[in-house]
Amino acid sequence: MELSTYIPRRIDGLSDDAQAKFNNLLDVFDKHASANRKKERYYEGRVTLGEVNLGIALPEGMQGLEVGCAWGAKTVDVLASRSMFDGYVSEDGTDVAELAQIVRDNNLIAEYPKTCRDELKLGASFATLSADDKIGVKVKFHSEHTAAAVWDGEKSRIAYGMAIVATEQDANKQYRPSVINLHTDTEIWVLRKLTDSKWTATAHPHIMGEPLMVPLIYNPTSAKPFGQSRIKEPIRRLIQGYVRTVANATIGLEFSTAPQKYLLGVTDEQYDAVVNQKFRQYVGSLITSTTNPETGEKPSFGQLTQGTIEPHVSMLRMLATQFSAATGLTVTDTGVVNDANPTSSDAILAQSQTLVLLAEQLNAGNNESLRKIGMMAIAIKNSTTLDELTDEQKNITAHFKNPAMPSVAATADAAVKIAGARPGFGDTDTFLRMIGFSQADIRLIKAEETRARGLDVLGGLEVE
Repeated sequence: MELSTYIPRRIDGLSDDAQAKFNNLLDVFDKHASANRKKERYYEGRVTLGEVNLGIALPEGMQGLEVGCAWGAKTVDVLASRSMFDGYVSEDGTDVAELAQIVRDNNLIAEYPKTCRDELKLGASFATLSADDKIGVKVKFHSEHTAAAVWDGEKSRIAYGMAIVATEQDANKQYRPSVINLHTDTEIWVLRKLTDSKWTATAHPHIMGEPLMVPLIYNPTSAKPFGQSRIKEPIRRLIQGYVRTVANATIGLEFSTAPQKYLLGVTDEQYDAVVNQKFRQYVGSLITSTTNPETGEKPSFGQLTQGTIEPHVSMLRMLATQFSAATGLTVTDTGVVNDANPTSSDAILAQSQTLVLLAEQLNAGNNESLRKIGMMAIAIKNSTTLDELTDEQKNITAHFKNPAMPSVAATADAAVKIAGARPGFGDTDTFLRMIGFSQADIRLIKAEETRARGLDVLGGLEVE
């Protein structure tokens, strides 16, 4: 059931302009709902043979069989794992205390990997912001399964959008929206379900001058401002090829396990005995038969050439190579053993360079979105507009860890060399992070160094 079929087109308390925008958003949501569900299925590996059967080798009775394939999840997760948001820093490289508190209160560092996966899976995800009495500002992330927006090409931002923020079970145990937020330039409209056919709306004005909704977009184009999924049609075709090939290989293996045999020149009684005891004939080590009394012919036994799954394995290798080229993943990531697989760490690193470049592009795009989220969060908490923020507040940037994910040994070696060439670098937190210490370790080290200096000072006083 699409969203517009159980939400009325006229909601009490909603202005005519807001109602028109909301109805348009319902149409946008419904238009993309089916495609988004398909991408979700491919991400979860739920692809049936009915979608991939060419009608040649696979029996019709096996249409509902599902073959597990993690390629869809790999396409998303491997790239998402290289995009590691690490908080905000100011223009001079220091932490912004006010924003750091907002990050902690909203658990943004832990929430970012989830929304990044949704972004790569469906093309975009959305962050919504609102004032909060307890923590000042609330930041929530939504996927395209629970949100929709319309793009304003002139202003290069969202024109208006909506997000489902609460659901409830209906009589059929299906989850349906019960609270939806509509975001416009001047209000957040809270739409609440009263009955199946009746909703009510309440306006919460704001002074931001644009919707409190920011998209995180993967690979946008002029024609597709809300980006493109990593699991797009060519990738789905390759996944279908994998599922079809594995199904054919499984059937071929069954025939290889029980090779076809033949017995010629037998009587009707002998034929019936063989047919009625197929398993015993298969596992038995000796087959006996007498001469056919009707023809005088001696029965002859034979076995057809046993099939092999090698052609299927070769097909999997070809699909894995194509999949690697299309996604930027290494062939090793597909789980298919290939003679062309790299055998050295340098070769593996060289193969992963495409993925690193994709991660850097992803981080660059998400940096702009996270920066906008941070600026809006500060403005909401201080009850100001974006234009009224200070230069320090405007010049924040999101910090990401190195997407190349170098080993600790390589990073530590680089840190020591930099410290030797740049005096004072060895005393910084960045140096400690590069040699492998976590933020918690750094805090302990700093605290212990402070205590040690305090004890030295006290010792000097006692001597005097």
